Amino acid sequence: MTLAPLLEAPPPIALHAMAAMAAFALGIVQFAAPKGTIPHRTIGWIFVGLMLAVALSSLRIHQIRLWGPWSPIHLLSIFMLITLPLAVWAAHRHRVAEHRRAMISLFLGALVIAGAFTLVPGRIMHQVVFGSSPAAAGGDRASPQ
Repeated sequence: MTLAPLLEAPPPIALHAMAAMAAFALGIVQFAAPKGTIPHRTIGWIFVGLMLAVALSSLRIHQIRLWGPWSPIHLLSIFMLITLPLAVWAAHRHRVAEHRRAMISLFLGALVIAGAFTLVPGRIMHQVVFGSSPAAAGGDRASPQ
């Protein structure tokens, strides 16, 4: 594992990936920690800020272009920008089940499922997690290294 491909990426991609990884880690903490406590609320606000950074930075990433500069993944960004304030509002109104459902949906959809697609060969996160392929590194697949 190496962060070099991510650190060499354009700023919106680096911000997007770093915010997503931090949000993923905090999301795991949130699921495991007691709910309704001051730490839960504090970490929750940080999580919301990170998810906003993920959604907004994704709007500046245009590597997959299916509709002009946009791709289906940008629909997820719009979903996030709508769902995040609704989830916060539900917590504020003490609608715990609604808040839980929205936050779990965001975590699973935007971080787990979308994150899994970033591990496809040829994507930057694939290089980060698995390293460069021999062909990408200039090596010959036929020769052992």
